[in-house]
Amino acid sequence: MNCFKLKEHNTTVGTEVRAGMTTFIAMLYIIPVNASILSASGMPYDALITATAVMTILSSLLNGLWANTPIAMSVGMGLNAYFSFGLVKGMGMAWQTALGVVFLSGILYVLISMTPIRRWMIETIPMDIKRAVSAGIGAFIAFIGLEESKMVVADPSTLLTIGNFKDIHVLLALLGLFLALFFTLKRYKSALMLSILLTTLTGWIFGIEKLPDTFVSLPASMAPIAFKLDIVSAFTLSLLPVVLIFLITDLFDTLGTLTGVGMRANLFKGKDSVPLQRTIEADAAATMLSGLAGVTSTTAFIESAAGVEEGGRTGLTAVVTGLMFVLTLFFLPFFKAIPSNAIYPILIVIGVMMFSELQHVNYEDRAVKFATFFIVLGMPLTYSITDGLLLGALVFAFVRIVEGRYREISMAMSILALVALLVFFVL
Repeated sequence: MNCFKLKEHNTTVGTEVRAGMTTFIAMLYIIPVNASILSASGMPYDALITATAVMTILSSLLNGLWANTPIAMSVGMGLNAYFSFGLVKGMGMAWQTALGVVFLSGILYVLISMTPIRRWMIETIPMDIKRAVSAGIGAFIAFIGLEESKMVVADPSTLLTIGNFKDIHVLLALLGLFLALFFTLKRYKSALMLSILLTTLTGWIFGIEKLPDTFVSLPASMAPIAFKLDIVSAFTLSLLPVVLIFLITDLFDTLGTLTGVGMRANLFKGKDSVPLQRTIEADAAATMLSGLAGVTSTTAFIESAAGVEEGGRTGLTAVVTGLMFVLTLFFLPFFKAIPSNAIYPILIVIGVMMFSELQHVNYEDRAVKFATFFIVLGMPLTYSITDGLLLGALVFAFVRIVEGRYREISMAMSILALVALLVFFVL
């Protein structure tokens, strides 16, 4: 245990184990949720359960051993929805090509994490734009949750309208939403998973969904999705913006989580903190492996805060969390029996949490105000994180030019604006 430097971090093995188990319970929901979302792209659900568990195990172990921080990692929310509903269903992209996009973004992430470019990207994109992106992704995945649970449905006159709340399946989704909100407001550490469990039990008890014959089985094979990525099709100029969106979103998501959790536990001191750098490197390496394994980008999970609150201060917490996820490999029948309408309400709640970033945006800055509007509304309305961000960058640059403050447009925002012009008017 000396490698974790427990004494230096004023912690013990018992504390770290409890913290790791707490984080595991808090983020257990990602296994059924991620598999359900990615299966909408046509990928086999069984293989996704295994791949999600495997990447959660590997990424958490990697970070715990390499960075020695109590940050657990898994497949990130937001980009998985964009993968299925934005790229595959929205753009008609084959899921193999979309996995190629994930892999290429991972390679860029690894390269950037080891160079000064990482710091340049972090510092040159305005913080308010990062917050707008987080809120926009929140709006996007919340919209997907509302749509897939049939709380809102298509309408030929108004494009969208309220769903049929007399339908028993919609009512089950509403129950899941209210439970998730209730447990979240009460600050239960396993609020989302508890909501899924109670909604699922309700569906089984009232015959809305079929109760499985067994809950345990051997792990499903990853062969149908592992190493099935199509890098050649993804390596095109037209998909470069998509690759960059995966890269930027993953980087910002991780940095946001590390900032929040790190401040709480005083893990990182300064932008040149070695633990911070190594955690980013672990996330980058895991993201590259994700494309090979058949899932979307990994990221640091905010649920790690639950373990930190229990006293977790070292990588042993993340290692314990990763090892606990080995158990999920043997519960495929249980995960398959969870109704989708117990899953999609979770997207709505997570979307609300991400949307709350807007409270910190400086609306006195007109460029920020207009860019935020187009980013946040653009992502769900265009069904694309890429288009929403590029719209916002273009508007940001335009307002700065009109104001005569074009010198204040950072290099990163200038590049995004130029990419937007290329994508919208040339490609």
